[in-house]
Amino acid sequence: MALDMTEQPEAARYRARHERMLALGWTLLGLVLLGLSTAVGSLITGQIADEEAFLGARPCAEAEADADAEAVADAEAVAVRGTDDCLRTIRATVRSAQDAKSGPKGADVFRVRLQAPVPTPADRPFDLRSNGDLAHLVKPGGEVEVTTWRDVQVSVRQGGTSETLPGLPDEATMYVGLTLICVWTTALAFIAAFGSARRARCHATGRPVTPRVDFGWAKGLSIVVLPMVVSYFSLTLWDAWTAASMTVAIWALIAFPATFAALRWDRDR
Repeated sequence: MALDMTEQPEAARYRARHERMLALGWTLLGLVLLGLSTAVGSLITGQIADEEAFLGARPCAEAEADADAEAVADAEAVAVRGTDDCLRTIRATVRSAQDAKSGPKGADVFRVRLQAPVPTPADRPFDLRSNGDLAHLVKPGGEVEVTTWRDVQVSVRQGGTSETLPGLPDEATMYVGLTLICVWTTALAFIAAFGSARRARCHATGRPVTPRVDFGWAKGLSIVVLPMVVSYFSLTLWDAWTAASMTVAIWALIAFPATFAALRWDRDR
């Protein structure tokens, strides 16, 4: 009996130390996630500004005409508006056009390079869909029209056939989704730290400890998958700030109840 009484306090002290270490670990993880949330979230405003500027861009001839009509005194400002923030069409001759592999997974693409001299960013090779119409039309020596905006290749046209290129400024909602993931996991990390600290106090004082609620795959879906799914959904329906706001609103309406339901389900098992 005396042996049991000596072993029980020692086991309680061990559990208390273990829970304190867990609380420290969860706190450090929460601080790291908080830094990631701040870093990713700081990019959202710039991404939305770029997206709105792109959506409002017009052909350069119209933009330059408007700048002249407004009699803008600063010639540099006119140049910025006419060159960077308008859709510029560049006609060039195709130097090479061939099937290629792109990305880490080696996706099939139809890679086109233009003959120099070509102004940037049209001087970079661009990838068309390997099964697209232009892949069957574009040949070396032929002429194509490349539409650019700032340092982005927007689309390629030959005759009456055109194709939009990837990489356009429409990733703001994806940054919102990543921020939501970081923010929500930050909150859960600090909650877990609080729970571990509370259990440590219970073990140290001999009070009963309520059962721990496991993380579980259901809560993982509500935390990680939902923000990205909702972000993509919002991207297809809205633009810029509206899409970002709807991402947060729709995700909150789904993720909070889903996480709460998963917690209750784990606790009631």
